[in-house]
Amino acid sequence: MDRIDLRGVTARAHHGVFEHERRDGQTFIVDASLGLDLGPAARGDDLSATVDYGVLAQGIHDELVSEPDDLIESVALRMVDLCLSHPQVRWASVTVHKPEAPIPVAFTDVSVTIERSKQ
Repeated sequence: MDRIDLRGVTARAHHGVFEHERRDGQTFIVDASLGLDLGPAARGDDLSATVDYGVLAQGIHDELVSEPDDLIESVALRMVDLCLSHPQVRWASVTVHKPEAPIPVAFTDVSVTIERSKQ
């Protein structure tokens, strides 16, 4: 299985359990990996036989800034579902980073990764 990786799609969004997270928002970063057969696209030099990563990036961004969720687990599941909606994609792995999470000790990043495949 071949792979397309998209890293670092960043947006300010309003996900979180706490009222100040919903009100003020914070930075979220999404990484996505898609498993698919890139042979047909490569042999035919055909964009329609693969996933347009510009369209994917815009979709991830738009989903990230849409309706807020309490948990980044929920956000990650929405992102995986979006990735799997592309017909060529057989599996997807999405990591949602929340580097400004309200954690009372020093930390670099917190993230959730969800992986799913089509049956």
